[in-house]
Amino acid sequence: MSILKIVTYPAEVLERKCEPVTEFDRNLARLLNNMYDTMIEEDGVGLAAPQVGICKRVAIVDIGDETGTIELINPEVIEEKGTQTGPEGCLSFPGLFGEVARSQFVKVSAMNRKGKPFVIEATGFLARALQHEIDHLNGVLFTSKVSRYFEEDELEEMEGEE
Repeated sequence: MSILKIVTYPAEVLERKCEPVTEFDRNLARLLNNMYDTMIEEDGVGLAAPQVGICKRVAIVDIGDETGTIELINPEVIEEKGTQTGPEGCLSFPGLFGEVARSQFVKVSAMNRKGKPFVIEATGFLARALQHEIDHLNGVLFTSKVSRYFEEDELEEMEGEE
C-alpha cells in the first residue's frame, strides 16, 4: 500500500462538496486501502478523500475500539440526537485543536467498497468521528464549528487525564 500526502488548509479541495462514488472497482479499493494506511501512519482516527486531494464521497473511521475500521462510501447522516462537546483536531490542520459541539448519537447510511448499502448507529466518540469525516465530504471544516481553541498546555493536561 501507499502513504498518501495529506492536503492541508487552505487547499481548495477541503471546502468543496464531494462527488458521489458511482464506480465500485479496484481503484476504489486501492484508494480505501491507501487511505487506511495513511490514517494509521498519521495517527488519525478518520480520513476523508478530500484530505488526500480527491473530491469523492469516501471516508474511513477507526477509533481503535471493537467496531474496527468503518469504510464509508456516499455516507449521509439520517438521524441525530443529543449534544456532546469535546476536543477535535484534524490531519489537515496540523497542531490545531478546538472544542466542537456535535450530536451525541448519529445514524448513518452508506455503502461499503462493493456498493452494498448499510446503516451504522454510533454514540460518543465514534459519533463525533463519523460526523467530522462526513462534514469533510460536504466541504465543512471543523474550524467552522469551534467554540474555542485549545492552548498547547491545555492539551497536555487533557492527555495526562486519560
